[in-house]
Amino acid sequence: MNDIVVGCEKVDKTYQQEAVPVHALRGVDFELRAGEFVSLSGPSGSGKSTLLNIVGGLDRPDAGEVTIDGVELSTLNENKLTELRLMKIGFVFQAYNLIPVLSAQENVEFILQLQGVEASERRDRAESVLASLGLEEMCHRQPGELSGGQQQRVAIARAIVTNPVLLLADEPTANLDSTTTEELLTLLKNLNESRNMTIVTATHDPIVMSYTTRQVHLHDGAVALDPKAA
Repeated sequence: MNDIVVGCEKVDKTYQQEAVPVHALRGVDFELRAGEFVSLSGPSGSGKSTLLNIVGGLDRPDAGEVTIDGVELSTLNENKLTELRLMKIGFVFQAYNLIPVLSAQENVEFILQLQGVEASERRDRAESVLASLGLEEMCHRQPGELSGGQQQRVAIARAIVTNPVLLLADEPTANLDSTTTEELLTLLKNLNESRNMTIVTATHDPIVMSYTTRQVHLHDGAVALDPKAA
């Protein structure tokens, strides 16, 4: 089906921890269609962040097949994989990962610069997306001059300014208070509904799960519950 954005089939991943094998993922089957808003939940060590990293092309599985927007990741060398991440996937991390010496606008423009977008278009697109997230007055402030919630919104602006086919968020509310968490989740839900943006978030927070339209639960590296899998 051409609306399948993510496909995982029998995905395995094992890490070595002090010479002891740790089975992070065990035969994971997972499919995501365009416009879904999905949470990957489970206790610490369940494999949710590992699965998110593999879906995002930040890590490679030991076995199994992963496709993003119809592209099988195992067929890509490192340069092509980097290009796919740059052009098709937006990332939002728990630690924000903003460049401290750049302004909010420059942080958002940076990924467009990597894509080769001309300066005038970079500026216009960055200003537009920051304004859409309520940050028009913060464009020229550096990350250290912003609150945690504002920094996370800048990180989201950077992730969506390229119009990715997939937005991945790893514990995006972990460093936020309850009020800012609700604001951020409302923002993600609005992006999902207004732009039909496909979003996957790894989380252990039931509040985050309550905002998503599909909750996939992992346990010991395997999918324990997925309401859409049947």
